[in-house]
Amino acid sequence: MRSGVIAQKVGMTRVFTEAGEHVPVTVLKLDGCQVVAHRTKEQNGYTAVQLGIGHAKVKNVSKAERGRFAVAKVEPKLKLAEFRVEETELLPVGAEITADHFVVGQFVDVTGTTIGKGFAGAMKRWNFGGLRATHGVSISHRSHGSTGGRQDPGKTFKNKKMAGHMGVDRVTTLNLRVVQTDVERGLLLVEGSVPGHAGGWIFVRDAVKRALPADAPQPGKYRLAEAPAAQEDKKED
Repeated sequence: MRSGVIAQKVGMTRVFTEAGEHVPVTVLKLDGCQVVAHRTKEQNGYTAVQLGIGHAKVKNVSKAERGRFAVAKVEPKLKLAEFRVEETELLPVGAEITADHFVVGQFVDVTGTTIGKGFAGAMKRWNFGGLRATHGVSISHRSHGSTGGRQDPGKTFKNKKMAGHMGVDRVTTLNLRVVQTDVERGLLLVEGSVPGHAGGWIFVRDAVKRALPADAPQPGKYRLAEAPAAQEDKKED
């Protein structure tokens, strides 16, 4: 089990195949997705990597969090998330995962928070058909109708589909195909739609119900930050 990544949804566009067919894709951006910490069985009871993405202002980060980022030698991050991995799949702390962590053609599972719709009626929220347009029905054409029986059971059961708050739910879309990757710009193009609004955080991991391609990098594709001494040598050259 490899680590997933945290990405930011940019929006949707389309790409064309060699046959001239267009494929709708969602553009996801990996902006400095780095390993911040490890979770081990000895200390935490499970094995995972903690990733961070985005650039947070230092004034908005607590003193304890600043200390954690300083130990990992990474800049403060806006979004943190953990991904369960095998012990042999741990990525080094400070490693930045690149877009070619996923190979073109493989399938991924994408998790995001859906767009909020506010208070919605039963027709919009649950796709109810509504009441009849004639035969005595007035005003309440879009209502959900009866919510229960008479004396028996004498109540409305829990989880009854009714009007209420719609959206802002954590949703996972399975088996989306990776169409393109752009390592230089940190872009990942996934076929189809992805839950959430533009600018929202998206979690991308290898598909659970599909086999991992043989050419997928193990434990993943990443780059390490250059040491300060190496950077100084480059400036002198």
